[in-house]
Amino acid sequence: MRTFYFSCFFVMLSVLQLEAQNQADFKKETIEFIKLTGSGAAFEKAIDQIGAGVSVDKKGEYLAEAQGTLDGLYGKMADLYMSEFTREEIKALTDFYKTDLGKKLSVKQVSLMEKAMVFGQSWGMDLYKIAQKYQ
Repeated sequence: MRTFYFSCFFVMLSVLQLEAQNQADFKKETIEFIKLTGSGAAFEKAIDQIGAGVSVDKKGEYLAEAQGTLDGLYGKMADLYMSEFTREEIKALTDFYKTDLGKKLSVKQVSLMEKAMVFGQSWGMDLYKIAQKYQ
């Protein structure tokens, strides 16, 4: 009977270990996908913009510390994407971003989002004016 319980425990431990490895691999694949989308460029741009006021003699230290925060950010974003997409979907999206069209989209995505935000802000102001008429 002891051997049976030991065997069950060993099998359960092996399954848990395999599942943990699968999740780690899924997370790694998801982070790769996120980086392919152009997010990395957006984060680098944000690091540069936020650090614009850092003195030249401390710029290297700032960049090292700021870039050191990216792993945590990518991890949180991966968790978010993993909650919304299956592993197969992430693989399909990754395959798309490796195509010429996907590469073009990733290069243009940050610029498109910035321009779209301007449209959204303008639209929001127009909408606010409309709402004020009815208050």
